[in-house]
Amino acid sequence: MTTAIEITALSRRYGSTTALDDVAFDVEQDTICGLLGRNGAGKTTTLSIVAGQERPSGGRVRVFGHDPADDSRVASRTSFVKDDQRWPDDFRLREVLSVGPAFHRGWDAELARSLAADLRVPEKTPVKKMSRGQASAVAIVIGVASRAPLTIFDEPYLGLDATARQLFYDRLLADYSEHPRTILLSTHLIDEMESLLEHVVVLEGGRVRLDCDVDAARASAYSVAGTTRAVTAFLAGRAVLSTHGIGGLTTATVEGAADERVRADAAAAGVELSPVGLQQVVAALGASGATSSSSPLPHDGAHPADDADTTDTALEGARS
Repeated sequence: MTTAIEITALSRRYGSTTALDDVAFDVEQDTICGLLGRNGAGKTTTLSIVAGQERPSGGRVRVFGHDPADDSRVASRTSFVKDDQRWPDDFRLREVLSVGPAFHRGWDAELARSLAADLRVPEKTPVKKMSRGQASAVAIVIGVASRAPLTIFDEPYLGLDATARQLFYDRLLADYSEHPRTILLSTHLIDEMESLLEHVVVLEGGRVRLDCDVDAARASAYSVAGTTRAVTAFLAGRAVLSTHGIGGLTTATVEGAADERVRADAAAAGVELSPVGLQQVVAALGASGATSSSSPLPHDGAHPADDADTTDTALEGARS
């Protein structure tokens, strides 16, 4: 497959603060990739650099083979969607839709009007006076109707109710199926958007913790539950991403695949294993990243592993 986005050793610093540190991943052309992680993980910074709106402090970024910050050919093929887009004070929906074709060669005016109607975007209210949800809807209309070869959505659903969010997911997937393009999006509503995603990259503390397809992400960890004594014994020597206890019971998310050996050990320890969803994997990585610099999970591209560290001091003895 053709690579649409290539990121190598990317770093971004703001004074003494490091937002991105040695980030490396690729996004294949005509796929939907989710950029996931906690607030402050570096998602928006990464998206802004890919869109050419920020320059990196170090490393290399190529979009369709070109530097997005210096090559106009990238800008003409990119739609960066965010709900805080600034418009002239007097711009209403009509004016916004009228300028779409000037920036996007693949602009579909009928799709834009239809989606705006479905999302109930007001026609007479200036965009700057719209509610957050209405402004998000305007941004979504632009992103979907642009049919840009690279479409970037940064938390596109803010302020939208559940019905409007589902409509967005359905319309995006339907149009993507007919008109494939590369879509890179960030979201915290992972359970809702998981069905859209083909590939995921998880950032934590400005570094890549996970880079693989969605199925591999789900299989990269499992959950174990039982009495605290039994779970602690089972976890000995295993990479624990997160733990939760109540009373005498404990559940833990563990890095790795639940293979035959793991299942046999679980049966012997008297604990129960269960699969985890993508949301649980991302949440567990965020929890472990808050207290350690654990090594990355499955990664499709080259990226140096961090030094391993403990993620839960209460289980430090069990894991040693």
